[in-house]
Amino acid sequence: MSPFLQFILALGLLIGAARLGGLASKRLGQPAVLGELLVGVLLGPTLLDFFRLTWFSDEHLGEQIHHLADLGVILLMFLAGLEIELDEMLKTGRAALTAGLLGVLVPVGLGSGVALLFDYPVVLALFMGVVLSATSVSISAQTLIELRVLRSREGLALLGAAVFDDILVILVLSIFLALGGGGAGGPGQVVIVLARMAAYLAGAVLLGFWLVPRLLDWIHRLPISYGLVSFGIVLVLLFAWSAEVLGGIAAITGAFLVGVAMARSSLRQEIEHSFTTLTYGFFVPLFFVNIGLQADARQVSGRALVFGLALILVAIVSKILGSGLGAWWGGLQRGEALRLGIGMVSRGEVGLIVASVGLRQGLIDTVVFADIVLVVLATTLLTPLMLRWAYSRARRSAGTRTPAEPVAAPPPGHRPKANEGEKP
Repeated sequence: MSPFLQFILALGLLIGAARLGGLASKRLGQPAVLGELLVGVLLGPTLLDFFRLTWFSDEHLGEQIHHLADLGVILLMFLAGLEIELDEMLKTGRAALTAGLLGVLVPVGLGSGVALLFDYPVVLALFMGVVLSATSVSISAQTLIELRVLRSREGLALLGAAVFDDILVILVLSIFLALGGGGAGGPGQVVIVLARMAAYLAGAVLLGFWLVPRLLDWIHRLPISYGLVSFGIVLVLLFAWSAEVLGGIAAITGAFLVGVAMARSSLRQEIEHSFTTLTYGFFVPLFFVNIGLQADARQVSGRALVFGLALILVAIVSKILGSGLGAWWGGLQRGEALRLGIGMVSRGEVGLIVASVGLRQGLIDTVVFADIVLVVLATTLLTPLMLRWAYSRARRSAGTRTPAEPVAAPPPGHRPKANEGEKP
């Protein structure tokens, strides 16, 4: 069978399996993402080792699926940004700032401490703290969208805290490597890293918030078939690319920023409708199932398993404690701060990116990397469950609906869709 036929067969099987897993999860009263992740675990090297099945001989197949999965998370974060009202998000600025800051400092401290308890070298221990400080808000954003609370006060603060967390983690990692952790340079490199980040964020905000809405209006008037969709895709990809290449921060941050910029356009609803079907029907299932495909629990046993379980506990507690306490100090109520802290628990692709850097630099070996994958998988699986529990508890305490965004009157001509508020 040709590589192309293997590729399309793998796509069909993975998307179908992910959707069936999501359906089973929904039938059990859980978020669809949970079932999609578990399907990935079952199909991965832990059990079936999907890419080594008889049908597949192309050694690049897994890499191709991984690229599509990465594109899925970029589009997911773009849609999360597209749902944001910037004025509302800025009102949570203090809470987002303190939650993001403590959400990095506390995991670095506790993560390094637990690694030292297991007699790992100081450099590796510090790196483990950096890994645990990462946050992947894409899982939480998807769950909040399903629960219809993305625009609640803690939901907006969560997105802001995650952006700040991402920037801070990349900065900490860059400083760690520049000061000798990976032999990547000296203190002068730190100044370059800071300058790159500041220049990119300033440029992205100025171009995005001033130029993007005007460009969208201009493109919409041109006689180009589906020009708005094509131009939107171009912008998302360019902002994601420039975030890493020019700014030195994660591509998902660039995608999120351009989503927030496009949300200021009068064409926002048309853009969202065009992107939602493709993103949630094709790319997002691949992203979630791909996380599970990267996990190989068979490498984790004995002392490594104990260390992995300790890391999972620290990963959960440190984010809830750090980000939750920071959000509370920043002005959120205790219940809101708790829900924000829970939403910051998932490590997802950001944790894997940081861990991959350590693997390439020789800071960690494959066994420790497997432990990190276990942590990423566990936190990614547990975050939707904990968020659903937290919001259910809030509903029971209030005796009313979930404390989500205020319900506004539908716009003229609006027709509700099946399962409105829940993405496919």
